[in-house]
Amino acid sequence: MNRPLSYDECNCFALRQAARHVTQIYERHLSGVGLTAAQFTILAKLARTPNQPVADLADSMVMERTTLVRAMKPLQRDGLVAAEPAEHDGRTLLFSLTEQGETRFDQAAVAWRGAQQEFETKFGRARAKTLRAELFSITD
Repeated sequence: MNRPLSYDECNCFALRQAARHVTQIYERHLSGVGLTAAQFTILAKLARTPNQPVADLADSMVMERTTLVRAMKPLQRDGLVAAEPAEHDGRTLLFSLTEQGETRFDQAAVAWRGAQQEFETKFGRARAKTLRAELFSITD
């Protein structure tokens, strides 16, 4: 007989619980500019690397393509993200920030810095840096 599952031994449970807690901090700060944390990360990726096909963007964000497409729809609807056909293949759409998207991203970056500061104040700047390195190493 297997022993009962103990949540304090489950890596997935601990990561997801922590992710929800941290996401709530960021969502609270970003709500003032009308973005979710997931939307902000999409805008941030596109701000750094415009003209991304959805497949490349999804891979770089470790997201399912269909999940990313659903998350992009409100950003496109609100005029923050535009899709243009690629020159080499008209069926491939390349996503970039619009001028309005760049403005919203700049506003959101201020809110993001507030969330970042709140988290690092509670958790500790050095611990947060170590935590980020460990978490990024999982997906490298």
